[in-house]
Amino acid sequence: MKNLKLYALVLVGVLLVLYFVKDDATDKIKATTKIAQSTTKPHQLLVAQPDSLKTPEGMVWVSGVEFTQGAGAGDALALPREKPAHPVAVDGFFIDQTEVTNAQFEKFVQETGYVTLAERPVDWEAMKKTLPPGTPKPADSLLQPGSLIFDRGVQQVTDLNNYTQWWEWKIGANWKHPQGPESTIEGKANYPVVHISYKDALAYCKWANRRLPTETEWEAAAHGKLPGGIYTWGDDATALPEKANTWQGTFPTKNSDEDGYAYAAPAASYAPNSLGIYDLSGNVWELTQDWFSTRYYQEVAGSKSINPQGPVESYNPENPYQPEKVIKGGSFLCEDSYCASYRISARMGQALESSSDHSGFRTVADVRMLQAD
Repeated sequence: MKNLKLYALVLVGVLLVLYFVKDDATDKIKATTKIAQSTTKPHQLLVAQPDSLKTPEGMVWVSGVEFTQGAGAGDALALPREKPAHPVAVDGFFIDQTEVTNAQFEKFVQETGYVTLAERPVDWEAMKKTLPPGTPKPADSLLQPGSLIFDRGVQQVTDLNNYTQWWEWKIGANWKHPQGPESTIEGKANYPVVHISYKDALAYCKWANRRLPTETEWEAAAHGKLPGGIYTWGDDATALPEKANTWQGTFPTKNSDEDGYAYAAPAASYAPNSLGIYDLSGNVWELTQDWFSTRYYQEVAGSKSINPQGPVESYNPENPYQPEKVIKGGSFLCEDSYCASYRISARMGQALESSSDHSGFRTVADVRMLQAD
């Protein structure tokens, strides 16, 4: 039974979402991946919002800016994959003030009939191509539509590296039923939509004439008018409970709810950052469009990147079989002893078809997109 549970977790991509690893020696591997950007062509940075463009409803303008991306020297919780910090520049753009909510996603589904990956039948023949060779096929009873949920009843853990102790593959869990078939989103229209895969987010973006942010755009928005800070509000770690929805207490067995919420919170429950953007720290993880590579920052060290698009392919030695996209911001499960990913520089990977009850997304719109609309 233990093996079946492990297979189920592998199948839904838990290996792709939950690497709260404190060290990664493989980050020191010599870089070989090409970078999806140009750093040599002259570029006139777009700083101010064009007078001809009205701010889309629910979005704010992030001015074009040059800044240092990645973890600074004063960030004691930074991981190797966040280093070295490096200079970047990004053109101005619009970004959602909040994570995409259940109400917004429901409107998209109603108008398009879209079915998320967590609701679709499981195709074992397709899935096994993304797993280690020889992975046995689990019982058909486990190969059912569903998603990952945090086990809220876990009492004790023996090893924080064994995440199967607090993650459960829940058949019937999806954006409409966040904790399984008996749960609903009734009364939670303003909560961030969860159980969203990268492919689901792309479908929403296409409908809304939006796109996912690059990792650099996400960090520019998070810093706002306070460049260089560890957190969206600066460097004061003691302000965390009042500024963000994270975990307080002992992970994963006891959450003291000091910040007011044990799990996901409604959008905009905490004060916005300096640009009026909510929940860039904690609440739910947010997808970006960049491939996740643990060695990417080493590859770009020593040069200034203009509107970087990240590496051209994913690289994560902890999960060599499935490509991942960068996720940012941390979630309500993040806590210093295990996952301090509410820091701006924090970054992890999520597989294209993976989803869980603590990951969602927000969108951006650039000038070119809106001018063509």
